[in-house]
Amino acid sequence: MQRLVRLRRSLEELFPERHLYVRSGGAMKAFVLSTKKQLMLAGVVAGAAVWMGVCTAAMLVNLLAASQSDREIARLKAQSERYVADRQARLDSAMARLSAASGATADVAQAMEKRHAALALLLTDMKGQPGAAQALTPAITRALAGADAAPGQRVERLRVGQEQLLDAADGYARSRADRLRLAFRMAGLSPSSFEDRAGALGGPLIEAKDPRALAAVLDVDDDFAVRVQRAARDLSDADALAAAAQDLPLAKPTHTTEQSSGFGVRSDPFTGHAAYHTGLDFPGQYATPIYATGPGVIAYTGPRSGYGNVVEIDHGRGLKTRYAHLSSISVGVGQHVGVGQRIAAMGSTGRSTGTHLHYEVWVNGRAQNPGRFLKAGQYVLADE
Repeated sequence: MQRLVRLRRSLEELFPERHLYVRSGGAMKAFVLSTKKQLMLAGVVAGAAVWMGVCTAAMLVNLLAASQSDREIARLKAQSERYVADRQARLDSAMARLSAASGATADVAQAMEKRHAALALLLTDMKGQPGAAQALTPAITRALAGADAAPGQRVERLRVGQEQLLDAADGYARSRADRLRLAFRMAGLSPSSFEDRAGALGGPLIEAKDPRALAAVLDVDDDFAVRVQRAARDLSDADALAAAAQDLPLAKPTHTTEQSSGFGVRSDPFTGHAAYHTGLDFPGQYATPIYATGPGVIAYTGPRSGYGNVVEIDHGRGLKTRYAHLSSISVGVGQHVGVGQRIAAMGSTGRSTGTHLHYEVWVNGRAQNPGRFLKAGQYVLADE
């Protein structure tokens, strides 16, 4: 109650009662402006000011939004016009070159068909690779459709078909090469050391340095030749990496999925102190089969200190795998083995607390995490 009284006093001090005298025609009139009337008048003025401010702000926002929308529409329109002009210029240029090379429209269509057939034969070499048929078959089917159409329509359809076929081939080759490169990096290996293009797919398409020379060989424009070369290069890389991946130890050494100890520092089961564990442990039943994780040559069989009975495989390129604590060994030194071939049986020989396989991967004399190779192997298998 006291607050209301104080508030009322403050308003009366701020808006005291005022008397207004107006003289008109010799007569004097008096008007009394009470505090209440002054408050009402101030409220009306404040409301009008707020309303005008809101209206002004709304107008400014609308103007800015309209300006931004106009600029975006103009930008999109200009971009669309440039794209249409560029495509039309390419089509006109291609038609002009074809018309100059052949006097009749039928001859032009026939020449386009021959180039298209050569391109299809070149790129369908990928059909033997995983996923290539699904990537290329729709584009090839569309490209070969409409053989009974008019010559002019056949030329345009073949041109579009070449673009679609090349896009499909380039996308497939690039995607497969990138996935394989990622698998190698997952295993801690450098993909570039395995991308040996000598004798790989592509031939002169890979070796050609000047796109104009390649364009002359393929009888296409420079831009098309560059795209063909890029697709062939990616395909060559993917082919080389896929071949190299088949020689890497990427498979599992046993069918058991359980792991009892990982790679790195752990508590030693005998001393209880921290110790560096150089491999992965796979527990299992006695005499569980052990398999080679990649093709190679048996480099060593027999006992090693702490490891018990051991099999070591040399996979080339500085890669070796070691299988320890074995109960029996099925291979001999110098023997060539393939991926998935049985080489031994699980046991508990050497420094072991129970039946399990101790599995190691070595690269250039240094122990690596075998888990990275197993994950890379799963990634490669998922791509096939």
